[in-house]
Amino acid sequence: MARPGPQPAGRAGAARSRAGNNVVRIIGGEWRRRVLSFPDGEGLRPTPDRVRETLFNWLGQDLTGWNCLDLFAGSGALGFEAASRGAARSVLVERSPKAFAALKDNAALLQGENLQIIREDALKFVASTELRFDLVFLDPPYHLGWLEKLEPLLSRVLKEDGVIYAEAEKPLESLGDWATVKRGKAGQVFYHLMARNNADAE
Repeated sequence: MARPGPQPAGRAGAARSRAGNNVVRIIGGEWRRRVLSFPDGEGLRPTPDRVRETLFNWLGQDLTGWNCLDLFAGSGALGFEAASRGAARSVLVERSPKAFAALKDNAALLQGENLQIIREDALKFVASTELRFDLVFLDPPYHLGWLEKLEPLLSRVLKEDGVIYAEAEKPLESLGDWATVKRGKAGQVFYHLMARNNADAE
């Protein structure tokens, strides 16, 4: 599995279409430039284009063969991006009925056989799934302690050399056995790439 390597960020975010819908643009891979709609929702904030560009520069642009988990999928920006870039499986987990329905619609629109959309609470999914992932995206609602709640369970869902991408309202040094190896800031958002402490992240 290719290993990470930085770059700062900016802020773009979801644009507004003429119809007034929120939209997000896939920026690389098979579905590059495809625009997907998502509903309004409290705390729903797609990862900005330039932050995603930075993230996939870190990861290497091609995720062929990777198994990816977008645990607080929201708009699906991260999970759809991973699938577009060749992930063997991209699992998007979302508990909001409206956001889940939009994710299902967008997956059908893209016709991606590597996409799996699941309606479930993040903690319940992580505690019960038998799947293991090369990459886990964590972009939970802020100020609710989600990362702290998930921390003890991360080793259940990550492979030995798996990496984490996490967004938070504050800088993070580590989550469980995973330490920050790359970081950036966009507006008030801190974002991090994390590798297991005993893994070679470079």
